Amino acid sequence: MASSKLCASRTELKVLGPRPATLTGRAVRSSRVQIIRRRSSTVLCSVAPNQVESPAAQTFVADVPKKTECFGVFCTTYDLKAEEETKSWKSLINISVSGAAGMISNHLLFKLASGEVFGLDQPIALKLLGSERSIQALEGVAMELEDSLYPLLREVSIGIDPYEVFQDAEWALLIGAKPRGPGMERAGLLDINGQIFAEQGKALNAVASRNVKVIVVGNPCNTNALICLKNAPNIPPKNFHALTRLDENRRNVSLKAGVFYDKVSNMTIWGNHSTTQVPDFLNARIDGRPVKEVITDSKWLEEEFTERVQKRGGVLIQKWGRSSAASTAVSIVDAMRSLVTPTPEGDWFSSGVYTNGNPYGIAEDIVFSMPCRSRGDGDYELAKDVLIDDFLRARLKKTEAELLAEKRCVAHLTGEGNAFCDLPEDTMLPGEQ
Repeated sequence: MASSKLCASRTELKVLGPRPATLTGRAVRSSRVQIIRRRSSTVLCSVAPNQVESPAAQTFVADVPKKTECFGVFCTTYDLKAEEETKSWKSLINISVSGAAGMISNHLLFKLASGEVFGLDQPIALKLLGSERSIQALEGVAMELEDSLYPLLREVSIGIDPYEVFQDAEWALLIGAKPRGPGMERAGLLDINGQIFAEQGKALNAVASRNVKVIVVGNPCNTNALICLKNAPNIPPKNFHALTRLDENRRNVSLKAGVFYDKVSNMTIWGNHSTTQVPDFLNARIDGRPVKEVITDSKWLEEEFTERVQKRGGVLIQKWGRSSAASTAVSIVDAMRSLVTPTPEGDWFSSGVYTNGNPYGIAEDIVFSMPCRSRGDGDYELAKDVLIDDFLRARLKKTEAELLAEKRCVAHLTGEGNAFCDLPEDTMLPGEQ
């Protein structure tokens, strides 16, 4: 008679096994979904009395496949060279996304898979980072991506370990962050989220491509980007960006001027992603003309224009009941596309970037939103011929002071000694709370 024994084991890799997939006609994918999770498990083993000396746990561990398997349509494989449609396709781009089960990612991932960023001849692999709590939601995300039949989406993998999910990443979109809870001070949020981005910076440094491009979305994004780059010394600091493109997209000078938004160029958001941010109307242009020539109401430009951009997120929350998600996803796509598409002559775009060597007199060693241009190679240069008058300079100094204070507040996470928080005021944007 067999006896039962409760055998404890630790499973290092949890894989969803293959599910048969039969496609008729031309195959459209050569992809896989990997599901990676670590957890402790118990296995109920039935063994005969004379077999007790052979621990079942050993047999179980030995049977774990060394290579992760896949399921669904992402398992379909074929020779790309035999496919006429894909002969001109480029090599695969690995994109890692944190906070992949959240609302922003729910919009973003499908835009990436559709080819909106890299074009219709560029296959991609999505590597999605979540947590123990969100692992089932990530499986649901993978299922939706599978059901959407994107031919450019060749691989999808999900996991909770950044050292696995960031492996060979060429783009890292760091969206996941803890929201600010009731009664939480900004300094507390800086510390909690700073620890997340310190760990992710170390993971990127260890396993990502040496030329990975990193876009930090989780707030406070400027200082989180600084923490991340400080913990990734083998990756060029220039490769890190804090997302301020949504603030730029919220420009409303076109409404005031009575023109469509595509007539506005050279719009810049300077500084921190907070209420100290500086929307720049001095250098912006409408249909090629300086904004101040088209809109002569200086009081509106100096007061109402800035306030509308800063408070747009709060107004949206009042109307919608939650912070922006779809428009944030669009702005991430815009930010990526600005780096892989040559900037039109004479124009520029906003991005929070490392300030070392900047020509504007901004303090060095912080992440500060500034006007950038790109040749379309993923890199950028700071725009030249930018005007800065006394009014603009005073506002730049205020947002600069705030970022320097935030930097002191996270010194323990950037390797610069003990932290000292002297934040001048609470300038958190409404969407961060």
